[in-house]
Amino acid sequence: MPTPPRKVGFVSLGCPKALVDSEHILTQLRAEGYLVSPSYEDADLVVVNTCGFIDAAVEESLDAIGEALAENGRVIVTGCLGAKGDIVRETHPRVLAVTGPHATAAVMDAVHTHLPKPDDPYTDLIPPQGIRLTPRHYAYLKISEGCNHRCTFCIIPSMRGDLVSRPIGEVMQEAQNLVNAGVKELLVISQDTSAYGVDVKYRTGFWGGRPVRTRMTELVRALTEFGVWVRLHYVYPYPHVDEVIPLMAEGKLLAYLDVPFQHASPRILKLMKRPANAEGTLKRIRDWRAMCPDLTIRSTFIVGFPGETEAEFEALLEFLEEAQLDRVGCFAYSPVEGAAANALPGAIPAEIKEERRARFMAVQEKISTARLQRRVGRIITVLVDEVGRNGAIARSAADAPEIDGRVIIRQGTRLKVGEFARVKVTRSDAHDLWGMPAGLRAV
Repeated sequence: MPTPPRKVGFVSLGCPKALVDSEHILTQLRAEGYLVSPSYEDADLVVVNTCGFIDAAVEESLDAIGEALAENGRVIVTGCLGAKGDIVRETHPRVLAVTGPHATAAVMDAVHTHLPKPDDPYTDLIPPQGIRLTPRHYAYLKISEGCNHRCTFCIIPSMRGDLVSRPIGEVMQEAQNLVNAGVKELLVISQDTSAYGVDVKYRTGFWGGRPVRTRMTELVRALTEFGVWVRLHYVYPYPHVDEVIPLMAEGKLLAYLDVPFQHASPRILKLMKRPANAEGTLKRIRDWRAMCPDLTIRSTFIVGFPGETEAEFEALLEFLEEAQLDRVGCFAYSPVEGAAANALPGAIPAEIKEERRARFMAVQEKISTARLQRRVGRIITVLVDEVGRNGAIARSAADAPEIDGRVIIRQGTRLKVGEFARVKVTRSDAHDLWGMPAGLRAV
């Protein structure tokens, strides 16, 4: 008599890198014959993939674990919060098991212990691209795990370890499977994308019967051969980043760089253990834009870092005005448990941190508004994310999913999700664009 299907509920929190971990776990669950339950009450147990990067994420993760315990009672915890000592078990002692991030094998061991796998694994039901949590037309492609940097505000290396690059042939095969399954946009992610291959001394791998170095430039050049959008995230500003700008200028690679600059004050950057050369950064931005005028630059910054003076904050605002970045996120410094920066003198009061963050975003909003206004009247290519009765929602090459703006197409009801379209931009605001399918007249 066949074993009844075992059902596992799944809650995925955190960044795109954690999302990829969730996809790997879900793929393995399905490969072994487990079903994925959409509800707590229908699941035999629940896996919660947590985030533990900042205090708000810790609180959200602990709340999610508590909800899963209340609704189901049988919970396995994985992810970054699991690597932060005993906080999970101290808060929720009833959890069945706790693992750290990037731990598919450990999660599956816990699942096997508390919910033995079915007799018939049905491995033929698993598509080559695995189980994905993103829409069918885009996917995150994680090329490495861990990080070799020791930024004082960050605890990622203590949770995910040093850099470990995936073999380039393995990355390319995953990309090929995704494209074959209909993916139109590959979002390349890691903790430090431009460091890809450093740990293996850029050794040569093989793909398609030819040698390819384990290095960002060579990987990106190979990915562009698939003929889909390729978008780079988490790019640390090493010198060799300049090598991919010509690919953007040629239209082979999306003209989009996500570079976390974090600050502009040399002293604060040194305290953060980040590159401390704002003038050099501004020159590189000018050079990149000279090579590729349509380049979109996204970045993130931290204000209220311990010891940050008003003059240093003002220097950061001046940097913003000079850099004219397209997309920017800003965080008030959060004293994450275990971060070396917590020991620095000069902690900034919460109200000053929030006041600086608001001033920062007010300056950037004006910059973003002006830069988007330049696109009004142009015809651009977009990738359609949603279609409804009132039109369509899409993204341009300048817009990563979830974090950037949208292109709202009022007369786009005939467009199809996951397809590219040409759109004439009719208006803009600080974040989004509006437009109509090229060739149509406004009604």
